[in-house]
Amino acid sequence: MTATPEDLFAFLDQLGIEHSTMTHPPIFTVEEGRDWHDRIPGLHCKNLFLKDKKDKIWLAVMPGDKRADLNRLEKRVRAARLSFGKPELLQEVLGLTPGSVTPFGLINDATRRVTVIVDGDLPKSEWVNFHPLHNAASTTLRLADLLRFIRALGYDPLIVDCGP
Repeated sequence: MTATPEDLFAFLDQLGIEHSTMTHPPIFTVEEGRDWHDRIPGLHCKNLFLKDKKDKIWLAVMPGDKRADLNRLEKRVRAARLSFGKPELLQEVLGLTPGSVTPFGLINDATRRVTVIVDGDLPKSEWVNFHPLHNAASTTLRLADLLRFIRALGYDPLIVDCGP
């Protein structure tokens, strides 16, 4: 069963992770969210749901204004030709829809199919923002706590430069 935002917040609370959430109109892209950046403190991030030609699934978490270089990234993580995962796969694995991709979706990856990549620039920010399983809100937490959340779910994120 797919977790709800309330399930997510309860898990964050159980881990002792400080978090705050602000609702806003649905935001599908980083560009659409620019009007909200001044109202929500912290680094605004984007998340790329990727698949390689060997059907391995990847989630790249990176600053919203950074351009991803998939050719370089696949070499850095030894992936076999990365491409964007289809919406059906996103729903199946993370319980999310396009425009709502978030590392919080890892709570729904029951079989731990995803390899998590955290961009090397993220640690430069104390506070980061992600959609809480839907794109009509943003949840702010410390980057250290995001990593703690990811590890509590059983992942060992790769810290890699995702850009050129």
